[in-house]
Amino acid sequence: MSSKIGLFTGSFDPMTLGHLDIIERASQLFDELIVGIFYNPHKEGLIPVPQRKDWLEQALRHLENVRILTSKEELVVEVARREGVTHLVRGLRNATDLEYEASFDFYNRNLAPEIETIYLLAKPELKFVSSSGVRELITFKADFSAYVPETIVIELEKYLEETKSSK
Repeated sequence: MSSKIGLFTGSFDPMTLGHLDIIERASQLFDELIVGIFYNPHKEGLIPVPQRKDWLEQALRHLENVRILTSKEELVVEVARREGVTHLVRGLRNATDLEYEASFDFYNRNLAPEIETIYLLAKPELKFVSSSGVRELITFKADFSAYVPETIVIELEKYLEETKSSK
């Protein structure tokens, strides 16, 4: 029997409790779950990609069937085929997310009809949590700790302190 391999992608800038919830739940559905940090090299994020990858590895250490990869300038379906992925995993917080994801699903189905997409609904208590919201809290020096995993809080606070002192 062939393995079921899921791929959950995002920028994870930073990883949130919403991301963690989807990853933990998806990891139970697949033999292997790949978490893909996809990024645009022409767009600067808050956290450099190598650090995001390190932080995700720390936050997901408890999930034995999860591994992390990074990708730039590649379509998700190209990475999925290369990695033997059977399913793309997407998280949905609301109807806006569904519309947004449906547009990608249209292209993904045409480019790779053999790869199915599954959607996991955000838990009600996490449906408003987003990386962009966390980044805004960071910008205004507000407490963001209720929205990101504890390991990420620690690393993010260290990172912000280091970047502040190097300016």
